[in-house]
Amino acid sequence: MKNIFIVRHAKSEKKLGGTDFERPLNKKGESDALMMSKRLLDSKFKVDALISSPALRTKKTAILFSETLEIPVTDIIFNAALYDARAELFYKVIADCADNFTAIAIFSHNPGVSDFVNSLNTEVTIENMPTCSIFAIQADIANWTNFFKAKKKCLFFITPKKWK
Repeated sequence: MKNIFIVRHAKSEKKLGGTDFERPLNKKGESDALMMSKRLLDSKFKVDALISSPALRTKKTAILFSETLEIPVTDIIFNAALYDARAELFYKVIADCADNFTAIAIFSHNPGVSDFVNSLNTEVTIENMPTCSIFAIQADIANWTNFFKAKKKCLFFITPKKWK
């Protein structure tokens, strides 16, 4: 069995200057990221690897999760393809994971994260993943390369406002 936690970045500052890529988290985003990382820790699922878009708001979300989950910041895998990624790309990122990881967290952006979770054929449909929400999936596989065709189920979907 393999587990995946899809995390949309936390709330960020509105685009005031600079590029979209450079937008930082706002104070609510930082607070939500700490709270949600603690919820993930409390869920008793161990996360082996964090894979993140390198955009500033997503990178900071992953860093805050790494601190709570006690995963060294230097172990976060930054993948530029996760910035503005389409649903299909998530399957490639997952297939490329090392098989020694049993649980990974992927940090990215909308609309890609919402489109991806809705492509999974689980019993749960998410119209729009709110910022800093986590969609947890379990797949009955031994190798990440088999994820696309694997039977999947939603373990949970949590947002900063509520559990589902």
